Amino acid sequence: MTAGEVLSQSEIDALLAALSAGEMSAEELKKEEEGRRVKTYDFRRALRFSKDQIRSLTRIHENFARLLTTFFSAQLRTYVQISVASADQIPYEEFVRSIPKMTIINVFEVPPLGGHVLLEVNPNIAYAMLDRVMGGRGVGMDKVEHLTEIETRIMSNLFDKAFVHWRDAWESVAEVDPLFVDFEVNPQFLRMIAPNDTVVVISLNTQIGEARGMMNVCIPHVVLEPIMPRLSVHYWMQAQKKERSPEEAKRIEQRIRAAKLPIIAELGTAVITVNEFLQLEAGDVIQLEQSIHEPLVVKIGHIPKFIGQPGKRNKKLAVQILAMIEGDEDDHDE
Repeated sequence: MTAGEVLSQSEIDALLAALSAGEMSAEELKKEEEGRRVKTYDFRRALRFSKDQIRSLTRIHENFARLLTTFFSAQLRTYVQISVASADQIPYEEFVRSIPKMTIINVFEVPPLGGHVLLEVNPNIAYAMLDRVMGGRGVGMDKVEHLTEIETRIMSNLFDKAFVHWRDAWESVAEVDPLFVDFEVNPQFLRMIAPNDTVVVISLNTQIGEARGMMNVCIPHVVLEPIMPRLSVHYWMQAQKKERSPEEAKRIEQRIRAAKLPIIAELGTAVITVNEFLQLEAGDVIQLEQSIHEPLVVKIGHIPKFIGQPGKRNKKLAVQILAMIEGDEDDHDE
């Protein structure tokens, strides 16, 4: 075995089984490895993602972990800490073997991308969340085999809302719209893809109060295949200026036109002492420093923009705009 070579899980299992059965000794294994210079390639573990793309997926899910931390902290009102532990590409069947036989699995569609994405949550973590939602202290337990219909509905709703943030984490790469489609507790019943197809598994260290466990995001290669070029460092480093379509520019203009701004017609100002202020009573008159014959200053968002005069329109108080105040808006910023 050459330096830096990493054995697969199946190779490790085979070696341990052979050593335990006495079929070979450690010395024989060492001699065999020294004499062998041909590296075995396992086609069942085809590497479809480059190291660069795995790093990009890690960055995306680090952002996702931060968003989940904020979301669950607000929903559960307890200490929550979520961080990326690892990101690996493995066959789908190996992912299924690596998680508990009975666990919490949420299945999502991510249009416009095809296929499904899994969010697997350790039962200890899932029940701590459920306990907090129901008003408890966040005690983790494992009775996933006996989930009631109410517990299933509460959990699926919670993770459905949480996975919406997956869209925000991916917005710099692709626009996706996660859609909850299924809730399962036995991974053996899931037949998303072929057992030997490659998936990326991003493992998230999760702490909810005193409960600790893992959440795993499983993304099949077929889901990411259409956007694989965007996961390269070249795409991230490109300073591409996104051009807005005429329709998008029109929608932005409509939203700006519909935005509300405060308008203030200032009648005048006055300065009084603190003592005078403390002695004010109902009926007292404060004399302004501005004559009734002088125009008013009309402010838009606290910035002087117009000169106007007071009056009435349809028996209601009104201000008539006489002129615009010329000058740089920055001059009025405090």
